[in-house]
Amino acid sequence: MSSPTFAREHLGLLLGFIGMVIFGGTLPATRIAVSAIDPLALTALRGAIPGLCALVLLIALRRPLPPRRLWPHLAIAMICVTILFPFLMALAVQTVDASHGGVVLGILPIATALVAVVITHERPKPLFWIASVAGAALVIIFALRQGGGALSAGDLLLFGAITASAVGYTFSGRLTAQMPGWEVISWVLVMALPISLPAAALTMPADLTQIALKPWLAVLYVALFSQWIAFFAWNAGMAIGGIARVSQVLLLQPFVTFALAALFNDETITLQILLFAAAVVATVAISTRTRGQKTMVA
Repeated sequence: MSSPTFAREHLGLLLGFIGMVIFGGTLPATRIAVSAIDPLALTALRGAIPGLCALVLLIALRRPLPPRRLWPHLAIAMICVTILFPFLMALAVQTVDASHGGVVLGILPIATALVAVVITHERPKPLFWIASVAGAALVIIFALRQGGGALSAGDLLLFGAITASAVGYTFSGRLTAQMPGWEVISWVLVMALPISLPAAALTMPADLTQIALKPWLAVLYVALFSQWIAFFAWNAGMAIGGIARVSQVLLLQPFVTFALAALFNDETITLQILLFAAAVVATVAISTRTRGQKTMVA
């Protein structure tokens, strides 16, 4: 292996790791934000703030409009990534801990791969299906154990968020074949502005001074970092280091969420949570290695 190639792969892994860590902080930050801000207002702000920043960046760099044939895919990604996923997740963390959500969302790579398989009509190896079913079963068992034998409303909302995100990430991933990843998420956010800006104006709290600094910082985190900047590092890392290699760092994301939830949300990370997370991560690792084709998951 030549030195430049070795350095390039490590840079790709570093960027991918940075993106993964930012994604890992989304649940803890969202839980802090919804303690003071309505989930609908948070969703609107999470779209409007980075959307305006993305618009400025695209204009400053004089990026042309995407071809019209790509607009339907951008619209689907926009609905799923900027509206459904953040709104359902914000509702969910009002009733479940961030660490609980970290285990449930651990199957997001499997869900994204399943959506991609359906859309592209792939025929993965049987082990892919076995691992996918096992991962889903583990998450359901975990949710049932945590909920005293029944799925809570928060779990159902998280499952809805996973579905929306899987569809959105799949369509976003397909668009990266036509334009850089940072441009895809930027156009998605700009396309959402006619919805997010009026929604933000209508749902903003009446007295902003009553909201403490910590929730506002959490809002800025999920808006600027989780929704936008993380994709810059993540997509660049995969482009430099290779999708198959860099995407493996996603296996660490649940544990990053646990650490941040313990630090910022004062949550107790039990042995049961760690064991279920490790088992889910194992099924994700098996499914991604046996799918047979590369998938972009973020």
